[in-house]
Amino acid sequence: MVEKQNIPSFDLKRNYARVKDEIKEAVDKVLDSQYFILGPEVEALEREIAGYLGVDKTVACASGTDALVLAMMSLDLEEGDEVITTPFTFFATASCITRSGAKPVFADVDPVTYNISPEEILSHITPRTKAVLPVHLFGQMARLEEITPRLAANNIMLVEDCAQAIGAHRMIGGKIAKAGSVGDVGCFSFFPTKNLGCYGDGGMVTIPRDAERAARIKSLRVHGEGKTYFHEEVGINSRLDALQAAILRVRLRHLEEWTEERRMAAERYMLLFGEKGLLDMVTPPAEEAGNRHVYHQYVVRAKKRDDLQKFLAERGITTRVYYPLPLHLQRCFSEFGYKKGDLPVSEMLADEVLALPMYPELRAEEQERVVKEIATFYRGHN
Repeated sequence: MVEKQNIPSFDLKRNYARVKDEIKEAVDKVLDSQYFILGPEVEALEREIAGYLGVDKTVACASGTDALVLAMMSLDLEEGDEVITTPFTFFATASCITRSGAKPVFADVDPVTYNISPEEILSHITPRTKAVLPVHLFGQMARLEEITPRLAANNIMLVEDCAQAIGAHRMIGGKIAKAGSVGDVGCFSFFPTKNLGCYGDGGMVTIPRDAERAARIKSLRVHGEGKTYFHEEVGINSRLDALQAAILRVRLRHLEEWTEERRMAAERYMLLFGEKGLLDMVTPPAEEAGNRHVYHQYVVRAKKRDDLQKFLAERGITTRVYYPLPLHLQRCFSEFGYKKGDLPVSEMLADEVLALPMYPELRAEEQERVVKEIATFYRGHN
């Protein structure tokens, strides 16, 4: 009997094989130049991504977390200021707020899209609200157009967390608006597993319309420096290196192709769930009308989630839970006084969501096996 191969939640090796020669050529060019920190490669990447997203300015930095930190620093937040955000996201979304001295105010999410609810955002605005930080979770944009008029009227800044959503877009006002181009600032991550990932850490801040803010963030990433060794304010050390920029420039050329492959895989999952009669047990992710979902993760809601995950692991299929404990219930944020039951949708999702294998090179037969095993599990647990 032939032993079945494991199916990982993502497989970077398959993707690397597709661009190996291009990557080596780009890396060799940087090595020959001996220009490793910032410089021409980083500047070229900034221009190319600005063009791709349709924004005026971008500033590359050392990580997605640093992109958020730099964005918060540019807002000049003070103690007592509030930033509304989602509790159903990666930790950095909220930690960047507390590091700035402000208070995160958690608003619950939509049970269908998993994104922060516009209605919840609006209901949490107070005179102390200085910014709103929505996350375009798992690759789908939040409904920003429902909050932007109110934010503008109250001089509240909009910072988009786009770490999982490069290439995602939404129809707003009859026009395509890409993630990172709608708010005052956008924040991206180039962590290796992201849709556009480098081979280390990397991040970027987008500034769609404010050249002065862009110049300040550019200074903040190099210790608040203006001229060399002359500092206007205290910044941080968050420089993207030229090797990562060169790698990202290669990978950016393929991003649209890989995104369409992810979307095809998502459609295949949906068809397979229907064929196997699983839609009463598994709720697939929904692409909201007007959105282009880029499926950074393919996250379903599943009954008996923990048992299902264990069952699949025993059969060589790796799945992940994003996120098992919402941020409002994390011990480090206990000072803000949240308790279980305060944000019921986020808490429900934390108990039900499961990320299935998803990457551009995922094969149809692998998806069929994943769904077949899910069907086997539920047949045995009815």
